[in-house]
Amino acid sequence: MSLTPEDTFQTGLLLELEQVVAKELDRHESMAKEWFPHQYVPWSEGRDFDGPLGGEEWSLEQSKLSTEARESLIVNLLTEDNLPGYHNAIARVFGRDGAWGTWVNRWTAEENRHGIVIRDYLTVTRAVDPVALERARMRHMEQGYEATHGDSFLHGAAYVAFQELATRVSHRNTGKASGDPICEQMMARVAADENLHMIFYRNLLGAALEIAPNETMKAITDVVKAFEMPGAGIDGFLRKSVIIANAGIYDLRLHHDDVLIPVLRKWNVFDRTDLNGDGEKAREELAEFLEQLDAAATKFETRREERRARQAARKG
Repeated sequence: MSLTPEDTFQTGLLLELEQVVAKELDRHESMAKEWFPHQYVPWSEGRDFDGPLGGEEWSLEQSKLSTEARESLIVNLLTEDNLPGYHNAIARVFGRDGAWGTWVNRWTAEENRHGIVIRDYLTVTRAVDPVALERARMRHMEQGYEATHGDSFLHGAAYVAFQELATRVSHRNTGKASGDPICEQMMARVAADENLHMIFYRNLLGAALEIAPNETMKAITDVVKAFEMPGAGIDGFLRKSVIIANAGIYDLRLHHDDVLIPVLRKWNVFDRTDLNGDGEKAREELAEFLEQLDAAATKFETRREERRARQAARKG
């Protein structure tokens, strides 16, 4: 079977970027700190559940978390649970050989640690219904994961650059919203990993922009316009995301100001002089989309403040 021009382009780009991957992998390994999930879980709070051990059945009053923090932690955990799907998607695009394969495996191992520590914390502290959580995990993982942003290398790299930063922001804010110093410390530790992952992918795509600016710009715009978090397939995700947004844990303003804009600025997207044709057109589309997103974020903020004011007035 003969290769298409797109196949040839992708293969050449992957080969050209392998040295960048090796360099970024070395940087990551030098900066990443070893840590152990079991050290972030308050095991002394644990006790047996109902079932074979004849312990106490879970009930809502056992949870000391707010509804907002609880829903956010569930979304964060179920997202991490679908890791096999993400590993497959990334390995299919990046490949399993050389520095690419080493990175994909390292990334997967670190992300798996996040799921371990969050689940242990939620179970030990009885923060969520463990039966409902397990059933949700089964349903979500049975769906698998398929990227909605295109399956080219450039689309995949652009997506994870934004997604890792979005996850970092969500984890940090979830910890703060929990009102539990142990949870906040745990989520800050997880977020630190996500930040290093973001830097890896951000630097990788930055290098791709230098090599193939027009094609990379087109991928960036496609990803930004169609962006959704990988947990979007979770049952009740829309309701949960509204609760999370209303709590200010992750909303349109944070997505625009703290995720998209910093990464785009780092890539110098709007000041580049090496774009033409489809690349320039994509940049114009991106600028227009960001204006619309900014307006939507402002509208959401206004409505949220109005709702909060009405709620405060009723309580008063």
